[in-house]
Amino acid sequence: MALAGSGHVPWNHNIHHHPLVLAAVPAGARRGLDVGCGEGQLAAKLRQVMPEVTGMDRDARCIAVARADQGGPGLDFLPGDILTADLEPASFDFVSCVAVLHHLDASAGLERMRDLLRPGGRLVVIGCARAASPADAGAVLASVAAHQILSRRRSWAESAAPVVWPPPASYGQMRRLARAELPGSSFRRRLLWRYSLIWTKSA
Repeated sequence: MALAGSGHVPWNHNIHHHPLVLAAVPAGARRGLDVGCGEGQLAAKLRQVMPEVTGMDRDARCIAVARADQGGPGLDFLPGDILTADLEPASFDFVSCVAVLHHLDASAGLERMRDLLRPGGRLVVIGCARAASPADAGAVLASVAAHQILSRRRSWAESAAPVVWPPPASYGQMRRLARAELPGSSFRRRLLWRYSLIWTKSA
């Protein structure tokens, strides 16, 4: 992970939202999955609050970096596509997915992650979407201002992960999809061109 800037804290738009993901881990969670783990920073943080974490990414370069930089007891990194990977249904207490869902068929991705959760487990998605309404435009302007302020205080962390931009779906489309696939989920626009989607599977 390359760093640029005068600050000392590695930072980018995804890392900015890691605390939100970590705060959503349910009490007593023992097994977590980070979908599209990239170079493994979030998976390593999740390992600090759960005894077993798997990071999965279909980019072999990212998996190699993650294994070299973050690997350790209770933390495994696997190459693979979440839609086709051989993972046992209902086998995880927590699933996270940061800036990845727009790389996939979003409906299939949500359905797959939903099915991997045990009863009582929690899914947290930090996603990217297109602005398509006045409210979205306001969030974009706020994101521009937030980036200008926050990036001056931190070192920008470049990632080797592939980039898909602009996202194919709008915020409104993602909100409607979340309601359809994950009834009762919480959907919120976030700063830095992101949204959060949090859902707890019925026990």
